[in-house]
Amino acid sequence: MIAVRMNPVIARQFDPHLLSRVEDAGLNASAPPQQRWLDGWLVRLSPGKAKRARCINAVAAGRMPVPNKLALCEPVYAQAELPLIVRITPFSEPIGLDATLDAMGLQRFDDTRVMVLQDLPAVDVPSLPAGISIQSIGLEAFAQRVGALRGSPLSQRLAHGQRLVQSPVPFRAFELRLDNEVVACGQSAQEADLVGLYDIFTAEAVRGRGFAKLLCTHLLAEARGQGARHAYLQVDGDNHAARAAYHRLGFGDAYAYHYRSRDPSAT
Repeated sequence: MIAVRMNPVIARQFDPHLLSRVEDAGLNASAPPQQRWLDGWLVRLSPGKAKRARCINAVAAGRMPVPNKLALCEPVYAQAELPLIVRITPFSEPIGLDATLDAMGLQRFDDTRVMVLQDLPAVDVPSLPAGISIQSIGLEAFAQRVGALRGSPLSQRLAHGQRLVQSPVPFRAFELRLDNEVVACGQSAQEADLVGLYDIFTAEAVRGRGFAKLLCTHLLAEARGQGARHAYLQVDGDNHAARAAYHRLGFGDAYAYHYRSRDPSAT
């Protein structure tokens, strides 16, 4: 049985083997072309918005002490003109890394929940109300759509599109239109029987009308038809409305992760 350390938060009711797969799948789905290995640490350097693609993922303990590895990473991030960020999960190595970084002055920020639907039920593609349509779009077009909804700068939209096109796992992107205007979008990444939901975003003016739920149900039904049996997603810990909506879809809190940086305001 895989032992998953209870740091920072993990739900015991989930199959630990599935959670290990979920963590790997999340890393695969966020893989940018700009990454390298450093003594067991996966160092990512994407100029895009997603912090998972521009941080250190401490996958293995390695052989060097943490301060030495961090000292080697700092000039790499400086050269890329990015802040150094370390992602801390229950799987991070070496054991005690979070406390070590805290003692070194790296501040904790952005608590995030990984939510899992352990057994994806048969989901029917929902019938759409009048004036609503959901259609698939290309990955670069999707990056522009969701970036426009978020107000992201062009550089982040281009980096997002590049990462999706070059992803080692296939993404499928969709947009939801209300009276022919794009008001929500989202995408999925599937590995074998495991599907992840990403970039689920609804325009602020139409939130609370069930568009995100409609879109997620569509994505899950599409993935189920492609053989998916389990689903996962990542959401900000303080986004209580979104977490409640995902709970209603059957997702549960599986584990948490956060980031550390010397200056979180610069991230």
